[in-house]
Amino acid sequence: MNTLASVEQGQTVEVKNIVGDDKALVRRLLDLGITPKTKVTKVRTAPFGDPIELSVRGYSLTMRLADALLVEVI
Repeated sequence: MNTLASVEQGQTVEVKNIVGDDKALVRRLLDLGITPKTKVTKVRTAPFGDPIELSVRGYSLTMRLADALLVEVI
């Protein structure tokens, strides 16, 4: 299973699914535009590896690695 956490810098992927038991977190990610079939590009990673910066729907989004592990990508 590939997740946003495993995407290389500069790589563009498509969101497949969001998994997790925390419904509030899943809803928050959906509200931020991380929905199935959305194209996401990893822009950069912070110096210690967490958080990561993503380009989603024309805006920059910073996400913790723990949250990125919940987003399956193709």
